[in-house]
Amino acid sequence: MTRGRIRAKLRQSHLYTFTCFRQGTADAEAPHSFDGPGFSRIVYCNQPQVHSKKPLYYTSNNISTTKYNIITFLPKAIFEQFRRVANLYFLLAAILSLTPVAPFSAVSMIAPLAFVVGLSMAKEALEDWRRFIQDMKVNTRKASIHKGNGVFGFKPWQRIRVGDVVKVEKDQFFPADLLLLSSSYDDGICYVETMNLDGETNLKVKRSLEVTLPLDDDGTFNDFRATIKCEDPNPSLYTFVGNFEYERQVYPLDPSQILLRDSKLRNTAFVYGVVIFTGHDSKVMQNATQSPSKRSRIERKMDQIIYILFTLLVVISLISSIGFAVKTKYQMPDWWYLQPNNTTNLYNPKKPALSGIFHLVTALILYGYLIPISLYVSIEVVKVLQATFINQDIHMYDEETGNTAQARTSNLNEELGQVDTILSDKTGTLTCNQMDFLKCSIAGSAYGSGSSEVELAAAKQMAIDLEEQGNELSNFPMHKNSTGDSWNNTSALGATEIELETVVTSKDEKEHKHVIKGFSFEDIRLMGGNWSKEPNADVIELFLRILAVCHTAIPERNEEIGGFNYEAESPDEGSFLVAAREFGFEFCKRTHTSVHVRERYVSSGQPVEREYQILNLLEFTSKRKRMSVIVRDEDGQIFLLCKGADSIIFDRLAKNGRMYEEATTRHLNEYGESGLRTLALAYKKLEESEYSAWNSEFMKAKTSIGPDRDAMLERVSDAMERELILVGATAVEDKLQKGVPQCIDKLAQAGLKLWVLTGDKMETAINIGFACSLLRQGMKQICITVNPDVQTQDGKENLLLFTTDQAVKENILMQITNNSQMIKLEKDPHAAFALIIDGKTLEHALADDMKHQFLGLAVDCASVICCRVSPKQKALVTRLVKEGTGKTTLAIGDGANDVGMIQEADIGVGISGVEGMQAVMASDFSIAQFRFLERLLVVHGHWCYKRIAQMICYFFYKNIAFGLTLFYFEAFTGFSGQSVYDDWYMLLFNVILTSLPVISLGVFEQDVSSEVCLQFPALYQQGPRNLFFDWYRIFGWMGNGLYTSLIIFFLNIIIFYDQAFRSAGQTADMSAVGTTMFTCIICAVNCQIALTMSHFTWIQHLFVWGSITTWYIFLLLYGMTSPLFSGTAYQILVEALAPAPMYWCATLLVIVTCNLPYLVHISFQRSFNPMDHHIIQEIKYYRKDVEDQYMWTRERSKARQETKIGFSARVDAKIRQLRGKLQKKQSPTATNVQTPLS
Repeated sequence: MTRGRIRAKLRQSHLYTFTCFRQGTADAEAPHSFDGPGFSRIVYCNQPQVHSKKPLYYTSNNISTTKYNIITFLPKAIFEQFRRVANLYFLLAAILSLTPVAPFSAVSMIAPLAFVVGLSMAKEALEDWRRFIQDMKVNTRKASIHKGNGVFGFKPWQRIRVGDVVKVEKDQFFPADLLLLSSSYDDGICYVETMNLDGETNLKVKRSLEVTLPLDDDGTFNDFRATIKCEDPNPSLYTFVGNFEYERQVYPLDPSQILLRDSKLRNTAFVYGVVIFTGHDSKVMQNATQSPSKRSRIERKMDQIIYILFTLLVVISLISSIGFAVKTKYQMPDWWYLQPNNTTNLYNPKKPALSGIFHLVTALILYGYLIPISLYVSIEVVKVLQATFINQDIHMYDEETGNTAQARTSNLNEELGQVDTILSDKTGTLTCNQMDFLKCSIAGSAYGSGSSEVELAAAKQMAIDLEEQGNELSNFPMHKNSTGDSWNNTSALGATEIELETVVTSKDEKEHKHVIKGFSFEDIRLMGGNWSKEPNADVIELFLRILAVCHTAIPERNEEIGGFNYEAESPDEGSFLVAAREFGFEFCKRTHTSVHVRERYVSSGQPVEREYQILNLLEFTSKRKRMSVIVRDEDGQIFLLCKGADSIIFDRLAKNGRMYEEATTRHLNEYGESGLRTLALAYKKLEESEYSAWNSEFMKAKTSIGPDRDAMLERVSDAMERELILVGATAVEDKLQKGVPQCIDKLAQAGLKLWVLTGDKMETAINIGFACSLLRQGMKQICITVNPDVQTQDGKENLLLFTTDQAVKENILMQITNNSQMIKLEKDPHAAFALIIDGKTLEHALADDMKHQFLGLAVDCASVICCRVSPKQKALVTRLVKEGTGKTTLAIGDGANDVGMIQEADIGVGISGVEGMQAVMASDFSIAQFRFLERLLVVHGHWCYKRIAQMICYFFYKNIAFGLTLFYFEAFTGFSGQSVYDDWYMLLFNVILTSLPVISLGVFEQDVSSEVCLQFPALYQQGPRNLFFDWYRIFGWMGNGLYTSLIIFFLNIIIFYDQAFRSAGQTADMSAVGTTMFTCIICAVNCQIALTMSHFTWIQHLFVWGSITTWYIFLLLYGMTSPLFSGTAYQILVEALAPAPMYWCATLLVIVTCNLPYLVHISFQRSFNPMDHHIIQEIKYYRKDVEDQYMWTRERSKARQETKIGFSARVDAKIRQLRGKLQKKQSPTATNVQTPLS
């Protein structure tokens, strides 16, 4: 790269007071002194070859989020498979099948196990391969690396080594943790976006050491050598300690020189940096945790059922072995045909106990069909197919990014249907991080007629709800003579009361898409220079000048449109500048000491460019909550222009500066209700002497050295930012992602709780809370914060630290206890509470002695917002909710700072947006936008839960029905260990003859369609309440299996025991009885699954009836094979069963008898105690949704879970308010009418 590159000739450090002040060489801090563990890292800059071998070899920059690698796959995958108790049992049975005690051939035991385990391992390998591909996308990104001789070339990220010099250009991610050496700005300043790390949207300012500023071009790195000695890898994002040795001098390093992996370079053409930490040593990866092995609640419960069945298996095996031992001792000596005097220990009348023990092993294998070996593999197949449907759902495809939903692991499909609490990130998840200037208040007058997305959504819902509830309003008691007037009054009342919601909703949605990014303002009074005709034109002019001058942005010429783009620290600031430009005050130039504003609408009619000299800039910090700039205008007058949080600004107003305070406060409340972010604007005129005296104090504080420097600066700045005069306020809309309010509303109606965990400051989080309708006017906000009165007054007094910390804890605990008590004493059933807590307070609230009280308070609140939380705190909050409530949690986020909570939650969902892939790689499911979460949970979650639950219950039913018949037969045959069924029948039972119908149930079953799921969100609560997999239902299906086994065995025995079966009068032999019983089992269980299904496709018909047909085809073909292979089943269908009417009659009788109780049960339930989906199915079947719209609408309104968040709750609150006022209006009329009668 040549020196021909255009460089920004602007010393940005002069703009900043706190973060970018660089002390002179003479005043430079001494190097850090550190020895001992934790500070052993040595980096030789521009010498990566030194770090390619020990002792200075460090980890590579390759990252991996996979569970396996080539070496560990086989042992780890096998371990995962045999963690399942059923697989462990079948492994033991397969080994025993090689011994003489086995009742079956070894193949019939080993083949199914190998098939099941092999298929499951293949599925695990496929899913981990997908994770590997995602990792490779990151690892193969290209970065510009110094290759030597001042030449830079591209290398993949994974080949970057410690010591490499890296060049990163604008809008690129940093490939590793770097030490900033220089930037495109003369003084080494660069802007970094850390949204991927901490969720904050404000750009951070980083600065290089002054000694490395000359390293500003590719060629300068030819002879560059330096050494860095610093701390070892650690997860702390906000700390760094190290020394930089360069040209025989040592310079101290701090976090302001460190560029962290996965943060992004913004507003800076390029930077040079040297790699300090790579790969899993980088701070963002140190914050990541190992991919956890998650199991769904249903799968864990399934293990308990397996234990129950295993206990049953052991019990009946013990009964069988005891029975066998008794018969061997007392009856076998009389059975001469068994040659009791010439036998092995397996059948030895002299050693009945030993024979009984051997028979116990035989029985354990024989009755093994009670435990379904194919259950796990069938579930694996079903889950993979379910995941495929999720991946291919066109309704979750995002056209803008081209991303689809991805089920990155299919193990948790059914868990999607049981979620109780959602923990969501804010920035990039709920919001787009795009600000639009929408409204403003100037000199006590409100401007801006546009409507926010929240208002539009609420208005639509209000219109629907008022229409639905109009009849209910008409039922209020009114005197018959006043009915007409009353309804007229109602209309008038409604027009007044819902003014906020009655925004224009009839326009086409395209009309709301604004051409100017960042500007959605609509009001002719200010546009086109019309502001100059307003009564307070001078105040408006000052307001617009504050917008154009009070900022730290940089203008960039846009050659295409001929205007300017603004590189601002925050999206808010950018929207202010766009608004100022549209109003005629265009910020067009920034120099070292001034800003230039081109004013279009002036009295002369020609645009005028005005210069404002920047004297001082007091930048925004989360603690100050304001920023100010002191400027000198062209007339030599000095002004302090200030913008900040209204609570801060109002406290600093002069007595004569509160003229517009009341009106502005009213407007700010309205903007807050509309979900808008607000700032107040104020100014102060300064005399020259006043400014000079203050500036000398300010410079003294600015150049001071020591720990008190920041406090001194804050104190001096605070003294200047007093006695302000209020000008007005701004309201910008933090653009929510498309469909977010509607999605939150639907999830709330489905009974889900939503917590927001954000790294943003409290005011921003509260504004978004209003925008999403997590907060609303009338909701009581509980803010738990560290009381400043109990904080340390003097940090130097270490003796007080413990006492103060204890006082802080006690204060927080008292706040939690008092608020919990307040909620319990609340008598209003419609009262709603919102809990808001910051990260500092959360540190104490998450302590072991307080976390359960905090969780109890949070659970009692309708919504919870945690602000300024670190990635680790997000994970800890998620763990607390998961373990404390014992219910399913889902975490959703889009950045690296969300990885911890995504991995900690029962289900992790990553947003595959524009910001990196860390969250997606750590997630179980990924979606392109938050709104798709509604369909993922309410549709796919609901379906998957019911499908898997019904499928497992059915599996246990059919295996109990089949396995117990073996036990009954053995009891009838002297506990001989003889199976009534042919080995091939038993092998095919689970693998072919009953597997496909149950798979079709798990893949295609729908109790209701996806449209109905979305219209009736309360159906989702069947999952969290576990209605389809509770012990009542499980034991019900087991009882059904027991009943079926009794009917199949004993009815067939009664029919065939002494009845003539063949034409010559012979009775049926064992093979005929066994084959008839097996036919009854195949037909009965397949008819049962047909009765269970609510939704049929041709595939289900094919699988259910095809399975029965397959049995007959197999029986025919198997009987046609050689007797050496088919044995007693030779020609059994053609010659023995088919010609016998008794076979067909017995089969039909047994099938009807087996399924009759279930048919009666389901008919009774649908008639007298129907579930929600039964009612909907009937309405749809009789087409009442088309023919009787009123009933359909009524049922839909009843199907909403009562909720206190979402805009439906906001609308319900407004309707309750209307009803209350209407009742009050009617009561005087009723009183007047009744008075003469008294």
